[in-house]
Amino acid sequence: MTATEQNILDIRQILDLLPHRYPFLLVDRVVDYTPLESIEAYKNVTMNEPFFQGHFPGIPVMPGVLIMEALAQAGGLLVLKSTDMPLEDKLFLFTGMEKVRFRKPVYPGDKLELKCRLIRHKLKLWKMEGKAYVDGVLAAEAEMTAAIMNKEEM
Repeated sequence: MTATEQNILDIRQILDLLPHRYPFLLVDRVVDYTPLESIEAYKNVTMNEPFFQGHFPGIPVMPGVLIMEALAQAGGLLVLKSTDMPLEDKLFLFTGMEKVRFRKPVYPGDKLELKCRLIRHKLKLWKMEGKAYVDGVLAAEAEMTAAIMNKEEM
């Protein structure tokens, strides 16, 4: 699928959609998405990431839970671009992850490619498959479920 300007999101557009901010925003750019179908995004992993100071000092490896968080954020962007529901008073929260597997370590200097595919959705509930790659090699994968919640319910 060929990306067009309509299905690319730069960092400013991502910041408009997601509530996350540094150091917890883990998506740098969306390179392609098809509403109600799939999204492709990436995170440039640098040695300047704050988690490298304390996670295996001397052997910098991106924590697996943060790889999952990056996939969740990419999946959240897919959902937000797939719904016409007014979102001002809503929050997108992940409710579960299944079949989580880590296949390859992610190091500083890697470009973490994030791919999510919608499996199904019904009302406020969404289920998707997420896969993270480095240089075309599968680094991690999971099935994720999420819900769009009213902020006042939090």
